[in-house]
Amino acid sequence: MKLITSAQNSYIKSLIQLQEKGKARKETGTFLIEGTREIELAIKGNYVIQTILICTEIAAFPENLKIQKFENVIEISKEVYQKLAYRDSTEGILAVAQTKSHQLSELQLPKNPLVLVMESIEKPGNIGAILRTCDAAKVDAVIIANPKTDLYNPNMVRSSVGCLFTNQIAVATTEETIAFIQKKNINFYSATLQNSTSYHTQDYTKPTALVVGTEATGLSQLWREKATQNIIIPMQGEIDSMNVSVAAAILIFEAKRQRDFN
Repeated sequence: MKLITSAQNSYIKSLIQLQEKGKARKETGTFLIEGTREIELAIKGNYVIQTILICTEIAAFPENLKIQKFENVIEISKEVYQKLAYRDSTEGILAVAQTKSHQLSELQLPKNPLVLVMESIEKPGNIGAILRTCDAAKVDAVIIANPKTDLYNPNMVRSSVGCLFTNQIAVATTEETIAFIQKKNINFYSATLQNSTSYHTQDYTKPTALVVGTEATGLSQLWREKATQNIIIPMQGEIDSMNVSVAAAILIFEAKRQRDFN
């Protein structure tokens, strides 16, 4: 097993760029995954692992990740690992993986799908939290419309706790997403303040897409105009909006309740 002990190593420098620069991730088609559970979920999600990096000063190679699976395993020093690690709490293992294309045409939907659409959400932490909810509810697909952040941002990977890899995810423009939903005969419900009815009055037992936007500006006009129905979560306090990940969770689990959690 090859050993790298210097953070000045050219390969290590290229990995640091993957952590710090979306441009580097896009140009190379690769990104870093940190942690045993996240790497396991990426493998289950059919991500191609190029390289495993293990710091034996911190942890031994996990038994559940058989070393024979990987053609390229590199041992790195603690100094190098700390340059690459994104999280404060650490397990001593990283993987270099290939990104996916995330085209709408690649989504495999059942006959009666439940889809979550998020438009123009900027904070990776919010997207990660929504992906965790979608995994918990076994949502059939997630579509990110008009993305404002890199899907493989390390904070996205971290905040999703690996659910970036467990969900079917597509990335597209708002126009492309609406056209796709309409072509598939999916009703879609836009969470917005304008011309809305209470979310719990609608029927989500048929093919359904739930659409959420940013807290600051909400959904774009096209979503409001084309929606099967605009919906709102009634609130009794002083504010008129809540965190988008919380709103998405409320809508998703209402739909799951109506479907008897099937």
